[in-house]
Amino acid sequence: MSPSLKAYSVHLFTATGAVFAMLALLEAVQGDWAMMFLWLVVAFIVDGIDGPLARRYHVKQNAPTVDGVLLDLIIDYLTYVFIPAFALFQSGLLPGWTGWIAIIVITFTSVLYFADTRMKTDDNSFQGFPACWNMAAVVIFATRPEFWVILAIVGFLAVAMFTQLKFIHPVRTERWRNLSLPIALVWTALAGWAAWLNFEQPQWVTLGLIVTSLYLISVGFVQQVMPARR
Repeated sequence: MSPSLKAYSVHLFTATGAVFAMLALLEAVQGDWAMMFLWLVVAFIVDGIDGPLARRYHVKQNAPTVDGVLLDLIIDYLTYVFIPAFALFQSGLLPGWTGWIAIIVITFTSVLYFADTRMKTDDNSFQGFPACWNMAAVVIFATRPEFWVILAIVGFLAVAMFTQLKFIHPVRTERWRNLSLPIALVWTALAGWAAWLNFEQPQWVTLGLIVTSLYLISVGFVQQVMPARR
């Protein structure tokens, strides 16, 4: 297989995320939140794999007619933002006006963040919360907190997108990757398990989701407080 064909194959693999997004949306319209999140987990796995493949096969040089970054951002907005926001609104977890506030805040702030050229840091982390509302929504569905807690989470994360706070990329942030990547994989497995069980998962799965989520959301701050030794 030629380098060009390999590179374009990576773009085709990335594009499957749009198909999984549509499958997730169809399940969301039917109110089948478990299947919706299972499709989002599949899309999440694709998103975690396609980046390393793109770098390995040098897609910018070997498949230049397709903008891989733009392709990835379009799919990420669907799977990370749009569908999870719809789920929070439609599920009844945020009744009345609270649901409207959540979907407006999530979709509006996230599209601005996705267009921010300062999104990435020098160590391939994210500057500000990277609009991973799919991850937040999984934990919310698994824990079912009171609506005011959900609103507080939405407000905090929306503000955090436009701060100097660092959020790691489990694959691309090299510092502590030997720990962060396995924890991200555990989180993915727990999220898929909870969705598979229609969010009636054992308590230890819930606890595992919370602990791994807290690590992934806070380890970037810790790295900022504790700069790497040269």
